[in-house]
Formats: sequence, C-alpha cells, structure tokens
Amino acid sequence: MILSFHPIITADENRLCAGRDPGPAEGEAMARADAVILPQACRKTLYDMATALCPHVFPDYTARFKYPGKIGQAALFADNDLSFPRTRTFAAIDDFYAETRYPESGLDFEYPMVFKFDWGGEGDTVFYVASSAEFDRILDRAEKFERTGQKGFLIQEFVPTDRRSLRVAAIGERRISYFRVPTDPSRFGTALSKGAAVDHEADPDLQRKGVALVDLLCEKTGINLAGMDVIFRDTAGEPTPLLLEINYFFGRNGLGGSAAFYELLAEAVNNWLKGLGLSISGTK
Repeated sequence: MILSFHPIITADENRLCAGRDPGPAEGEAMARADAVILPQACRKTLYDMATALCPHVFPDYTARFKYPGKIGQAALFADNDLSFPRTRTFAAIDDFYAETRYPESGLDFEYPMVFKFDWGGEGDTVFYVASSAEFDRILDRAEKFERTGQKGFLIQEFVPTDRRSLRVAAIGERRISYFRVPTDPSRFGTALSKGAAVDHEADPDLQRKGVALVDLLCEKTGINLAGMDVIFRDTAGEPTPLLLEINYFFGRNGLGGSAAFYELLAEAVNNWLKGLGLSISGTK
C-alpha cells in the first residue's frame, strides 16, 4: 500500500496533515504502508514519524531537518566537502560581537560582502553590503529581529558573477538547470520574483559543471527534491561552481509553471516507486 500526504499525488491511501502535527491515525497508516509520499510543506514531526514507521519515504528530507536554515546549509556544505563561498555563521548577535570583537577589531571580510539572515526566501533576507556604515545598519536590524525571537545570520564573501546565478532543480533523478539573470542592473540578487529572467540556453558548459556539483550534493546527502543555487568563481581563467543555497520550496516559473512541475514530480515519484519494486494501484 502506498500512502500519500501530498495533495496532488493520489495514491492507494491519501491523507492530509496541513497545518497540524500527525496523530495516531496517521501513524497507523504509515505503519501499514510500503512507502509514504510527503508534501513539500512537511513539518519535522510528520517527517520523523514517517521515517520511523515506514522504510521508504519520498522526498528525502533528512538533510533539510538535520541542517536547518542558511546556517545549517553552510554546515552541510562544509561537512560534505562541497565548494561554497567563504562563510562565517553566528547564532545570535552577542555571539557575533564575542567572536569578532567588532568594531574594535576589523572583520576578516573585505567589502563588498554578503549578509544573510538565517531565514527567508526569494532574496528577501539577503543583502549586498558595500561599507562598514551599511554593515552597522544591518547589525541594528539583526538586533531588532532578535527582540522578536528571530535569531541567526551569516556573513559571506561576495563573488562576482556577471549578476546571475544558476538554479538547478533536483526532482527525483531529473536535473533541470537555467540561469536567472536580473533585468534591473541596480538590483542585487537573482530571484525571479524580483524581476530576473530565465535563460535555459546560456553557457551549457557552465550549466554542466553546476549540475555535476548538485549531483555530488545529492549523492552525499540523499536530497531528491530541492532547487539549488550555484554561482561560479573565476579561478585562473577556469570557472569553479560554488553552492549558495538549497531551496526546499522553490519557484516553478523556470520549470514551465505549476502544471509542468507536478508532471515532473509525479514522474519522479513513480520512478522512485518503480526502483523499489512498488507502484500505486492502477498505475503501470
């Protein structure tokens, strides 16, 4: 029996846990299931219960919950010897001052640099910092966030990228890559929600390098449903791919829209089940 908690993926048995933790009824269903399919909006409680009670769960969100937030992702990259920009992480503003002795001691980062809060998406909590004055303003904002309970940030070296980044979507075994290119040269960041354009065709050799790095990430971590952001550092004339972020909730415009994404997702689920020798009743 295949059990689905995904509102779009219809299986032998279907349940929803939207906005709540799973209960005994969900646990009983998981224990009966040969495989469980979970939604992207999956709570840790749902994932933990599914993996404890059923041997086969899709997507694999082990890395997502073991390494939460942008701080966690930096640790994930480091723990798996994956290339990413030089980064320092801080769990709280007091940790930052204690570790850096700022402003008495200078930062070991040159301006411009990149500041990221530990949460947020679509580039809303990522900032290009060009001077110490701008950095001080960002630190003030971090202190205000902490008073509301939102803690944690990282500082990252700025890597010139021709103002674009490569998105590589991993959907099961499929990889779909495209560059995101800002149409407004004054805007920092490459989120499509901020007006960036999609380019599937540019620099196929670079795209292959980026996909190879994402393949390595997925091989080492088990990630099989996420959108990875990659940039390239020019190292002695040879572009080197660097991981920026993992997006477990990722945009679909570059994939052709929601309908196209759900077709890819259904294909990935069916191929995953087929690899286990399983199938949803009524499918081939």
